[in-house]
Amino acid sequence: MGRKEKRGLSKDSNIQSGEIRAFLGDGSKFEGTLVFDDIVRMDGHFQGSITSTDTLIAGQTAQIEADIRVGTLILSGKFKGTIEAQNKVELRAPAIVEGTIQTPVLVVEEGVVINSSITMTASTPTISD
Repeated sequence: MGRKEKRGLSKDSNIQSGEIRAFLGDGSKFEGTLVFDDIVRMDGHFQGSITSTDTLIAGQTAQIEADIRVGTLILSGKFKGTIEAQNKVELRAPAIVEGTIQTPVLVVEEGVVINSSITMTASTPTISD
């Protein structure tokens, strides 16, 4: 395994102590509605809607056109649509994003292309005096 591959794997393995429960591999195509409760990794083509309280990992070869509502999104591929994340959106190079993003936390690596409107909301209610 090359150095770059090891680094990519360690990033994904550090997201949570949970395991990836479903995998849409490179070269595969899926159209429809995806609902899940565990971590899912996607490297193929997806069109439709995705809903989860957990984590969606979209690899560099992923091409997604969807409305996404998840706990956390880690994206390295191409995305067009709407992203609504409860916890965090992490955009890793060479991601390309078009659409809207709503999240309390946004992490963007150098080299990511974003043509989106971004709304960042507080993840926890603010305390007033």
